[in-house]
Amino acid sequence: MSLPDCIEIAPLSSPVRATITVPGSKSITNRALVLAALADGESAISGALWSEDTQVMVDCLQDLGFMVNVVADPSEIGNRVITVYGRRGEIPPGGTESQPLELFVGNAGTAARFLAALVCLGEGCYRLHGVSRMHERPQSALFDSLRQLGYRIDSSNGRLPAIIHGAGPLKARCSVSIEESSQFASALLLCAERGQWEVIITGENREESPYVVLTQQLCAQFRKQSLRFQVAPDASSASYFWGAGWLTGSDVAIAHWQSARESAQIDAQFPRFWPLPGSISRQNDLGDSIMTAMVLAPFAKGATRFEDLRRLRLQECERVMALRTELTRCGARVAENGDSLEIQPGPLHGATIETYHDHRMAMCFSILGLKVPGIKINNPSCVKKTFPNFYEKLAGPAPDGLGAAILRGGERLRPGELFAD
Repeated sequence: MSLPDCIEIAPLSSPVRATITVPGSKSITNRALVLAALADGESAISGALWSEDTQVMVDCLQDLGFMVNVVADPSEIGNRVITVYGRRGEIPPGGTESQPLELFVGNAGTAARFLAALVCLGEGCYRLHGVSRMHERPQSALFDSLRQLGYRIDSSNGRLPAIIHGAGPLKARCSVSIEESSQFASALLLCAERGQWEVIITGENREESPYVVLTQQLCAQFRKQSLRFQVAPDASSASYFWGAGWLTGSDVAIAHWQSARESAQIDAQFPRFWPLPGSISRQNDLGDSIMTAMVLAPFAKGATRFEDLRRLRLQECERVMALRTELTRCGARVAENGDSLEIQPGPLHGATIETYHDHRMAMCFSILGLKVPGIKINNPSCVKKTFPNFYEKLAGPAPDGLGAAILRGGERLRPGELFAD
């Protein structure tokens, strides 16, 4: 059975002591899949996140003609061991102009951008398309860079759907801006060695630079060679459980966690932002976990200003508007000024939360329900994008879960009803 259309999160009756195993990093998993496809021979990726976004990447690689095997990861139900059989940089051919090879990316922005660069190394035509929201998300900076390299990209508005005309490796130089997204630069860097591309990155942006560094580190690890690779736990997913611990006075740790100093994930810095400071920047301080911090802000000692939020407006939903609307619905005092939100401390009350088909909206406000009575979540199944077993972790007994009661119509849901599929 799948999750119902609306659930209620009941507050914890007392603090708990738990060590939560969160799924693997989406950012690392998707980069490793592309590098494995470009490698020489067989690469086994353990701890790989198995969610809607990474399934899209695997499906597209298989649609392209790569052999990819997926088996259960014994250490975490939300992960898989994925074996990719690389073809020494060769990309299977696409279709013709009249019948291009179709690649459906859903609402997976990472897959859309990484695949656009990857298929340039093939021969023939590839058509990338997704859901309507994906067709609204920016791609022009990447398309312009690929054109600089000599590839033909057919797109009427700098977005998907687009037809990519593969031409194989082309020794050339391009520049790419990371002002809107680091994924444009990462897409090019992943394929640069095989494509013989020189990639010049412009528009320094501290919010995105850590993801560029992560990409460069992974490229160095693979360096064309097949290997056994372990994906680290996802820091953005960990933020919900760190936040739950702070909110409920619980002692919550993340299993197999590196220190923030050792991790290349920007959201590994999340624990050092509690108690919340007077301001937090999406550009300088945190990535997606800044949304978790916003939901905690009404419980801070003073007002918190969240700044440099423009990128949040361009993601799975218009997140600045969504956070302001839903926090206000719960009684929070929120002021929007340009690309910033200021959230005042104060009491909250229950409400039915719209998630806007956005996995992070669902998870952030579910954590709020562990403290505030009457929080209901519409369309909780949207968590399948990155964390399908999120509600199983929330409801599982300590020490492996938080022991929360998740209700439908006042009745507690059983474990088999909590997986998002």
